[in-house]
Amino acid sequence: MLELPIISISIFLPLISVLYILLFISQSKKADKPIYVMYVAVLSSVLTFISTIYILIEFDSSNPAYQFVERYAWLDKIGLEFHVGVDGISIFFVALTSFLTLICIIGSLFTVKKYIKEYLVCFLLMESFCIGAFTSVNLLLFYLFFEAILVPMYIIIGVWGGENRIYAALKFFLYTFFGSVFFLLSLIYIYSKIHSFDLTYISELTYNIPLFAQQILWWAIFIAFAVKIPMIPFHTWLPDAHVQAPTSGSVILAGILLKLGGYGFLRVLLPLFPSVSQEFAIYVIYLSVIAIIYASLVAFAQKDMKKMIAYSSIAHMGYVTIGIFSFTEAGVSGAIFQMLSHGMISSCLFLIVGTLYERLHTKEIAKYGGVASKMPVLATFFMIAMLGSVGLPGTSGFIGEFLSLLGIYKVNVIATFIAALGIILGAVYMLKLYKEVMLGEIINKEIMHFRDLYKYEIISITPLILLIIYFGLMPSSILNVFRLSVENLLVKF
Repeated sequence: MLELPIISISIFLPLISVLYILLFISQSKKADKPIYVMYVAVLSSVLTFISTIYILIEFDSSNPAYQFVERYAWLDKIGLEFHVGVDGISIFFVALTSFLTLICIIGSLFTVKKYIKEYLVCFLLMESFCIGAFTSVNLLLFYLFFEAILVPMYIIIGVWGGENRIYAALKFFLYTFFGSVFFLLSLIYIYSKIHSFDLTYISELTYNIPLFAQQILWWAIFIAFAVKIPMIPFHTWLPDAHVQAPTSGSVILAGILLKLGGYGFLRVLLPLFPSVSQEFAIYVIYLSVIAIIYASLVAFAQKDMKKMIAYSSIAHMGYVTIGIFSFTEAGVSGAIFQMLSHGMISSCLFLIVGTLYERLHTKEIAKYGGVASKMPVLATFFMIAMLGSVGLPGTSGFIGEFLSLLGIYKVNVIATFIAALGIILGAVYMLKLYKEVMLGEIINKEIMHFRDLYKYEIISITPLILLIIYFGLMPSSILNVFRLSVENLLVKF
């Protein structure tokens, strides 16, 4: 194994590219400088993706501890270190981040018409911050990356979003920032008691904190991550954000940012407060079940494609939280798999909706119909992504939901049956969406002039389709990578 600071490379390469774009290309007087910006952004995202694939290939799944660890002193007086590493739980989220960022940047080159330099800079910043969050072993460093992500996403929604973009961007920012305030206050209290932000260290000492204080800290940190997932009743920012965000913004939002909430539960909440997590798990489970049913029913009533997919995301993330708080190997493994699967499926669905919007400039379901006759390749891709979303065996969506339900069945049979009803409801609204958009007669004359997918659209969507199928047919190749890390996490339960 090469002694390279490979995680630092993955984190800082996009940042260095941003600095190069802002300091050098921005000062250039050449008329074709947007082309140089595109070259730099694509090259940066490709190299970052390669670095994360290297980490994935060299990762030793027989070792549950952190690997590729880098630790450098930073601000010792406040316990801040640049301490990063990956384990079986985080490694796929790092790869997913670089993969989806690459797809978004390639797609943006053909669809973004204004401020392309600033747009690409925002995506490179988000890539850096997300990889930083997924690899942080220092809790304060995690918080800094976790918070920094808000800024580029706020700008993406607020500048390149739809008609009500300012409202959606502010709502997104205020909701998530509100949750993070509780997180910050919790960090301050924890440091005052333990004098460290090292996750591997403080997770062994939080039992010294008084029980009542642990309960308060648990709820404070829980709210921060519940807003990000989002769980009911902290969910109302998500549909607005998705509807107003540009296509690539929705891909990153659904594919990566929502996963930070579930990842936060696994990396921070459960290891730091295992006994309190068990005490309050029943409330989280029933909140999750309510979210699954409620979001599925609301999704069925939607007339906007992106809003329907947004509510379906809330429902799907409900399976993640019931899996995590089952505290079983099957449930937690299913939750991680479901997050990865949902990251691919939802991204694919948003890209498909984006291709339709580029042609008809509306997301209203009633405006479509008969699209399959003019766009058979898109219809095929849409069918596979839709079947993955409803959890058809042979797709990635089935594995995550099945394992999550299997895990919660060992804990709460009633919650299992109610959550299983959500799968049926999901099939109803997704099949309805496919039927109304792709099948039937063409009622809008503009659809007669539709052209099937362009090359850049095929390049963006095809890898996701292949991964949805691969994860569904070969789940053990993914599950085995994080099996020991999950077992290590559950030792305290």
